[in-house]
Order: sequence, then structure tokens, then C-alpha cells
Amino acid sequence: MPVAVHFDEEPEGTRVRVAFDPESENPVEMQQQGWQAILDSFGRYVGPTSR
Repeated sequence: MPVAVHFDEEPEGTRVRVAFDPESENPVEMQQQGWQAILDSFGRYVGPTSR
């Protein structure tokens, strides 16, 4: 499954986006929820930072 991760600098901080080609074994919604859970965990790991 090809995946692209984008880090976009914004005034509020950095936005992390994941674009993926869904596979056919699981519903797209389930895959989106899985990627969102990964991003949420990553956000907790790195935590808020100051500039």
C-alpha cells in the first residue's frame, strides 16, 4: 500500500497529513481510523513544542 506523509508548516504549528491508497481487504473508513490512530499516537509522543 503506497503511503505519503506530508509535514506542512502552518502558523499554529506543523500539520501532518497521510495520503494512502486503500487496500481492498478492509473498508476505507477502517483504514482511515487506523491511520488517524497512528497520527494521534505520534502527536502524543512528540507533544506540544514551543518555537
